[in-house]
Amino acid sequence: MTPTSHSSKSSVEEIRRRFDQDVERFSNLDTGQSATVDARIAMDLVAQTAARTTPAARHVLDIGCGAGNYSLRLLQELPGLDVTLLDLSRPMLDRAVERVSAATPGRVTPVMGDIREVELGTQQFDIVLAAAVLHHLRTDAEWDFVFTKVHEALRPGGSFWIFDLVDSASPAVQAVMRDRYSDYLIAFKGAEYRDHVFAYIEAEDSPRSVVDQLDRLRRCGFVALDVLHKNSCFAAFGGMKPAS
Repeated sequence: MTPTSHSSKSSVEEIRRRFDQDVERFSNLDTGQSATVDARIAMDLVAQTAARTTPAARHVLDIGCGAGNYSLRLLQELPGLDVTLLDLSRPMLDRAVERVSAATPGRVTPVMGDIREVELGTQQFDIVLAAAVLHHLRTDAEWDFVFTKVHEALRPGGSFWIFDLVDSASPAVQAVMRDRYSDYLIAFKGAEYRDHVFAYIEAEDSPRSVVDQLDRLRRCGFVALDVLHKNSCFAAFGGMKPAS
């Protein structure tokens, strides 16, 4: 995960095509994030925290919903929610709609598109989830724009929870985290799999540190920011929109 010019990163269309071909893997709650450290722990923590901090929620937005795993897990904590599913990939979105519609009597609304381009409106949602998606943002302006857009789309008292690949502010710390992630991937499926994962991270992703993202969330107006979990290059964190 060495620094790479944004101009050399995969395009949105290239990322879309990769995920179009990976629907079956992402349709499994336990193996859908097999390359992700502590994926199930983070999913449980995000769902439980979202439910505790926003217990009266009626409507959730799942950004980069994939096959719908995070929405499904949240519905175990808060049954009956309306769910808006947002993803680049039509096959992934279709599978998410199928699975989530079977899990809630609420309205399920699919939106195909890029979070940087989709109109979210103002005060439409009580909870926003973003799992393994924001690392595709590139410039400072894009990160600030998306965080501001989410803040505006939340109702007062709503919450925003992220689980993602993250960088480290210090190159030395990043080297330690990369080594730990390398060991995890080798133990899981061997060195060839490690190389495969590192290659698509290098091609596609431009993660930011947890501290960088928390600072941006604070500047956008989020409060009660907290880190739920961090292990090597992955973290779960988020915060609240003030109630008034």
